[in-house]
Amino acid sequence: MRKEKLEELQSYIEKLKVKKCELLEGYGKFLTSKRYMIELNNGEKFIREKLVKNGEEGNACIILPITTENNVILVVQPRVFTKDTVAVELPAGYVDGLEDYEMAARRELLEETGYVAEEMIHLGSFYQDQGCSGAYNKAYLAINCTKASSQNLDRDEFISYFECSYDEMLELVDRGMINDVQSQLVIERSKQYQRK
Repeated sequence: MRKEKLEELQSYIEKLKVKKCELLEGYGKFLTSKRYMIELNNGEKFIREKLVKNGEEGNACIILPITTENNVILVVQPRVFTKDTVAVELPAGYVDGLEDYEMAARRELLEETGYVAEEMIHLGSFYQDQGCSGAYNKAYLAINCTKASSQNLDRDEFISYFECSYDEMLELVDRGMINDVQSQLVIERSKQYQRK
């Protein structure tokens, strides 16, 4: 990876690392759980908890944006419960209310990066964590992205975006700097799509 690109990325990471994390009493409003008594057709019974995000399933979209210059756009943001407390990943976000997945993907791409895509290609779907959640994700390859506006982040979002070549993104995966499973899966699916 080019030295100047790696230094740029490291500066975003350093700015967004967690300085302090304090456990608060009580329950959160965004992430809750519901307990269920499950009975199988064979008569076996057991209890399971289901995670609910903001009162909904937590369905999400993950986007791999490719610019008109054939670069990719990544995001850097706090992921406070990870080892490094910050992550380099693909833009992603929740599907709101009655939105369809592609509409949500376009909205999240614009909000997090300020980019819009000429075309969205569905790369596949998967569950986030089927052991404790019903959240269903859809992956998109966003083609011919151009800068349309500045970021439009929620009050509690702190996201920097980072542009690099496709090969540099693959190097970030190899270096362990893109280490979330959903980004890695979408990147692998993009490679399969490009081979077609």
